[in-house]
Amino acid sequence: MNDRTVTPSPNSAAAASLRGVNPVALRLGYAGLIPFILGAALVWLVREDAHPYVTDGLSRYAAVVISFLGAIHWGLGFRQTVPSPTPFIWGVAPALLAWIASTMPAYAGLVIEGVLLIVCYLVDRRLYPSLGASAWLTLRFRLSAVAALCCFIAAQGT
Repeated sequence: MNDRTVTPSPNSAAAASLRGVNPVALRLGYAGLIPFILGAALVWLVREDAHPYVTDGLSRYAAVVISFLGAIHWGLGFRQTVPSPTPFIWGVAPALLAWIASTMPAYAGLVIEGVLLIVCYLVDRRLYPSLGASAWLTLRFRLSAVAALCCFIAAQGT
């Protein structure tokens, strides 16, 4: 397996902010935005009778992604030399909240999921440095901003 990291040109500040991020994770992270973007667009393009399918699909995908963001804290928590319950407690909270949001009507649930994506980023911004994951914050910001915006746009279209 190749453990290469992104080696940006020294002139690119944006590329430099992603130094140390695995290029496979980078590509998959951006590819993970496709369902968010497609879902938000389809809410505005499909017939009214198809709305529930589009909004449910987007809400469920958002819930899975939010659960994944929480689960990352479990993995980072296992690496701690001084055990702390914080990453494990936080690791469960987003999944539970996203699950509740995914059972709500889309106009409310998608808003909650958009807010959860932002909150997850803010928590990560505070905790990642202490867990040795600072290199991921630029990518996390970009992915969270687009995903949250898509949830808000889709909620507005319901």
